Amino acid sequence: MRIFVYPGTFDPVTNGHLDIINRAAKICDKLIVAVLVNRSKAPEFTLEERVSFLKDTLRSRTNIEVATFSGLLVDFMKERKATTIIKGLRAVSDFEYEFQMALLNKNLDSEIETLFMMTNINYSYLSSSAVRELASHGGNIKDLVPDCIIGRIYEKYGCKGCSTQNI
Repeated sequence: MRIFVYPGTFDPVTNGHLDIINRAAKICDKLIVAVLVNRSKAPEFTLEERVSFLKDTLRSRTNIEVATFSGLLVDFMKERKATTIIKGLRAVSDFEYEFQMALLNKNLDSEIETLFMMTNINYSYLSSSAVRELASHGGNIKDLVPDCIIGRIYEKYGCKGCSTQNI
């Protein structure tokens, strides 16, 4: 069984993330979307919220599991018997960091492979931080994140009147 892991903070999940998730799920038997618990980052959304966003978005997907992890990714992968890390790239600037991480993970476990996937050009500008910034000011985030979580994102910023109908 080919088990791949797509790790990230997903703060919040964007349609760019979903593009990578959907494409990766087609080339493996099981894809684990692994939400990182990172003590060095202070996510805007709680771990529970981020997991809930993903589970709600991916509810009907039978070969996708949402899980959380902390510590080393390679240890999580060994636990789950996963062989491949999926990383999405938007631009050359993403590649430098992700390449370094891939080499480090390969050094820690020579059996782990990293597969880089270029994002769809429609999402090359999209980031979770851009979504957070827009939402915090009541900007339109429709088409940037899954429709099923838009209201909850606006609610986080106290923008109860904001919705896809009002923007």
